[in-house]
Amino acid sequence: MSVKSTGRKRLFEIVEIGNLSDSVSRGFDYFIVIVILLNITVMFLETFESMEKYSTIFFVVEILTVAVFIVEYILRIYTADFLYPGLPRGKAILKFILSFEGIVELFTIIPAFFLSGFAVFRMLRVVRILRLFRVNSYMDSFNIIASVIVEKKNQILSSLFIVIVLMLASSICMYSVEHEAQPEYFKNAFSGIWWSMSTLLTIGYGDISPITTLGRFMAIIISFLGVGAVAIPTGIISAGFVEQYTQAQNSTSMIDDIHLRTMIVDLDSKWIGMSAADLMEGENVIIVVAKRGDITIVPNQNYRIELGDELVAYRTDRLVVQ
Repeated sequence: MSVKSTGRKRLFEIVEIGNLSDSVSRGFDYFIVIVILLNITVMFLETFESMEKYSTIFFVVEILTVAVFIVEYILRIYTADFLYPGLPRGKAILKFILSFEGIVELFTIIPAFFLSGFAVFRMLRVVRILRLFRVNSYMDSFNIIASVIVEKKNQILSSLFIVIVLMLASSICMYSVEHEAQPEYFKNAFSGIWWSMSTLLTIGYGDISPITTLGRFMAIIISFLGVGAVAIPTGIISAGFVEQYTQAQNSTSMIDDIHLRTMIVDLDSKWIGMSAADLMEGENVIIVVAKRGDITIVPNQNYRIELGDELVAYRTDRLVVQ
């Protein structure tokens, strides 16, 4: 590996990996999080009329923070081939630019120069706060949440479908009962959507409420149905977390029982930056369990290997280390 490639790889480790044992990379993560929080704080304070006297300071802070975003974006493009090691450099750069994170980063920069009136693009900077998860062992906790949602997506979608059906049905029913009594609130069936949403989701704003006897009776029934409808997806997700925890505990116990040797991903490893899916397709290797810092997880297909990770993996009927 040339000196230039070594330097770019080091930049990649600092900008992208966020290893607990790498103080420089860790420091960069904290710096970026501070910049993101500072940028969002300025956006928040700019909405107060009493803060107009500090508008010049806010403008300077915004320019400086956006400049940091630009530098980070350029560095990530410059090192994209390490993020996608299986692709040529040009294709790796294009894949990063078109990725969700790449698009978000681009649209957090553009409004500062061309679309300053488009608040929706400026608010994309809030999405960058997800970088906070990276400081927490690079989204290990977020990976577990994402895994549960992906694994239980069919059940969650089914429960959401039930909520939508109940919402539409309760809206139509309440319109039929309350339209004559409150034509200003229940103008049509869609007008009851706001009421049915706040009732089914147990929010209960109270700005729209039934006044007829039949309407109130229906509201009681719908409120009870709403409690059950909200409890269903909550129970599904909770059960998913229990399954993930049990799976992680069983994997850790298996490692302890048969005294397997774990591997630590070092600087020379070609696995750095690869996802579990890439590793399975390109190397025919499946990661059984991964340890990052003090956290042990069962990786999903999106898990991305980083410097310092401790991995146990297998190929066919034998465990392997790289």
